[in-house]
Amino acid sequence: MSIYLAVFGKPRYLGLVDIKNQSSGGTWVLLKTMRGLEMGLLGGALSQEQEEKYRKVGSDEADEANLHGTEPMLQEVSFVSVASAEDMEIISQNRVDEDEALIKSRVLLVGHKLPIKLVEVEYLFDKKKLFFYFTSDNRVDFRAYVRDLAREFRTRIEMRQIGVRDEARTAKGISQCGRPCCCSYWLHKFTPICIRMVKEQNLALNPTKISGLCGRLMCCMSFEHDMYEEIWKKLPNPGSKLKTANGNYVVAGIDLKSESVLVRFPEGNDVNIPVADFEKFKQTVVSGGTWEVAGRQFIPIFPDPMQVKEEEVKDDIEIPRRKQVNKPEKISHNDEHLAVKVSSIKENQDFKKNTKSIPADIDEKEINGKEKEKNVKRKHKIRKKKSHENNIANKTKKE
Repeated sequence: MSIYLAVFGKPRYLGLVDIKNQSSGGTWVLLKTMRGLEMGLLGGALSQEQEEKYRKVGSDEADEANLHGTEPMLQEVSFVSVASAEDMEIISQNRVDEDEALIKSRVLLVGHKLPIKLVEVEYLFDKKKLFFYFTSDNRVDFRAYVRDLAREFRTRIEMRQIGVRDEARTAKGISQCGRPCCCSYWLHKFTPICIRMVKEQNLALNPTKISGLCGRLMCCMSFEHDMYEEIWKKLPNPGSKLKTANGNYVVAGIDLKSESVLVRFPEGNDVNIPVADFEKFKQTVVSGGTWEVAGRQFIPIFPDPMQVKEEEVKDDIEIPRRKQVNKPEKISHNDEHLAVKVSSIKENQDFKKNTKSIPADIDEKEINGKEKEKNVKRKHKIRKKKSHENNIANKTKKE
């Protein structure tokens, strides 16, 4: 004797059935369920581990179903027989009658003016019971409507209120991916889905792209969530910024296939960095280094210490002053640090000491006596004028 999994009913109930003779999956069989005699599709035989897993999930759902007064999605069913050709004709005729019953029931609903939406109708195999699945925002008193339905169809009527997700599962449809909704043909349990799952997967927060036919977040958002959650444990939250001297680095998202994190650099370009190298990348950029990509290798580049020393020495070199003070000096982009140094020297009280040196570009051996006297007089005038300007600047500061 083997335990098989069977699927039956339009809401897609699951059943565990014992069958003595070995059967193949995909066989139509007659089953005795909590609702009555039904036609079900037989799946494959379950192993002991699979059976324990299904029973554990079914026990939790059974407690919840008892609170709501409905049948559990997983239940024990009894095997009656394998469906014959006559049984298949009966099922086909029942499906035609269900379509007609849905149209008639909607016509009757117009006269009662009830705030409900009829989604689907289902006959049992022997037509002893007719189920009406509907959605509604509030509780509805439909006793008069049920009496009219019983008078019309001459059978027992049961009204079942379902949610928007169950509506998509029962009515079936094509999702945005071009395939049938997962809940309509293989997904048996709805998992809670929140917007945080969408953000962690770096998806666009566009309701039309992340919502299913039911208007809720698509169930496929949870399929890879466990892997994304495991990777995000080693990384800062999505949207976090690494503030450095070179600018802000933003953690934009992760690539699950390559297990890399997408970082937006201050220049605006996006670079994939392996999760294993992220700590090294963080230390590199925070310490003032840069991170360049060469092929598939990620190379951290720090500032050259010798180059830094040369820049410091250039700042300490005395600046020649051959030009007139009243004329603005032309400074190139490469000498911007020299301009900052000049402004700081002007504010220094020891300016006279700094201006006593002879310009380095004047070679005394190559000039004659007359030219030397002219240079000395010219320097004396410049020093006198500079001292006068310093005295005026000091007086204005004191005032």
